[in-house]
Order: sequence, then C-alpha cells, then structure tokens
Amino acid sequence: MGGESFYFPLSGTVRCLEQWRGGGIISRDAMEGNMKLVVLGATGGVGLEVVKQAIERGHSVTAFVRAPERLEPFREQITIVQGNLLNSDELERALEGHDAALSAIGPRDPKANGRLLESFATALASAMLHSSIRRVIVVSVAFLFKDVIIPPAYLFGRLLFPHHVADASAMENIIMKSGLDWTILRPPQFTDKPRTGKYRVREGRLPRFGFTISRADVADYMIRAVENRASIGKIVGVSN
Repeated sequence: MGGESFYFPLSGTVRCLEQWRGGGIISRDAMEGNMKLVVLGATGGVGLEVVKQAIERGHSVTAFVRAPERLEPFREQITIVQGNLLNSDELERALEGHDAALSAIGPRDPKANGRLLESFATALASAMLHSSIRRVIVVSVAFLFKDVIIPPAYLFGRLLFPHHVADASAMENIIMKSGLDWTILRPPQFTDKPRTGKYRVREGRLPRFGFTISRADVADYMIRAVENRASIGKIVGVSN
C-alpha cells in the first residue's frame, strides 16, 4: 500500500513530493508540455474546472458534450463537439488524434436506479480501443473504498446510495479490464471551494479523515495525473 502524496504549487511550476512505501521522498516535475485532451462531462462542476485549468496549463482541449451552453465562456479557446456519451462511434470520432481522455462523468441523481456509468464505460472503452488513444483518467467515488473507517465511506455509500455505488463499481471494472492506461480517482464529498493545489493523495485508500475535496482540486489532480504516467493502473484516493 502506498503512502500519502502531498501536492503544492512551487515557484510557478507544479511539483509533487511523493512518499513511497520505503519511506523515501522524491521530487519530480509534473509538467510534460502541451497535450491534446478530450474532456468528458465537461459541463459539470469538475468538468468545467478541468477545462479551465487545462487551458491555463497550455493544453489543447476538446469538450465532448451533449449540450454546450455552459461552455460558452471558453468557446474561443477550446473545440466543442456535440454528441452522445453512450455512443461509442461518436466518442471514437471525438477521441481520434488526441493524447488522453479525462472523464468527470457522474450520475444526475446519485439515488436513482440506473446504469449510466456502466453504459458510459462500455462505450468509452470500445471507442478508445478502436482509436489511437490509450490514456484515460476517470473520476469515480470514495464509497468504493471498503477498508476506510474514518470516514466509513463504503458503509455510507451502501446505505445511502446503493445504486450509485453499484453503477460506479461496474464502471471501474470495465475500465480496469479494458487494457487501457487508466487512472481511477475516488474523491469524497465535493465542495465548491477554490483550487488550492494543496491536498493529500493516497494509492488504494482514501487519506485518513478525508471527508471532502473541492471540485477545483479534483480537476487539478486529474490534469497532473495525465501529465505524469506514474499513476497508470492505480486507484487513487484524494482529499483536502
């Protein structure tokens, strides 16, 4: 089990200090230059932050959305493609020629009984495997951390949002078995606080007392993860 990582801004360049299992600490520049990114779920709270911050970090952004109205402030800075996130052919066309996909897709109603995330993951995996793109960052839910006691995320999820937990679990299973270069992010409760760039990250677990994280800091981690291949094949917990 990996230790916690601590992220913070340093002299205008984002760097991360990661504490590994052996107790050593290394420093690594996370920036790898301009990338061509496709943002899925770009009109939600996290997705809008991903679009905004990716632009600020010099990346080229394509937003694949059903309804683009909320992206109006970015229209001159990004490419907007309208389509159905559950249609693998439309997704494949949007993904072609890009370096990575960042998914901030979530259910409209966490208490609703549905298979939105599972259906989306099926379409996305098929589209990516038929295109030249392999790198994907997927936002899931902290409710799937079964061994967390403080907070008892899995217990809360099973009691309060059983359908959402089951749907998110199915989504993760599809992504993990897809053969893609995936990173799955499991954040706890979202807040609307501004980006700090200062938060805790832990591989395979939610950081202790990790009750909340801002949508802006989730977006910050997603972009850092896609810039750095160290998190490929890992499930990550993140919190303020």
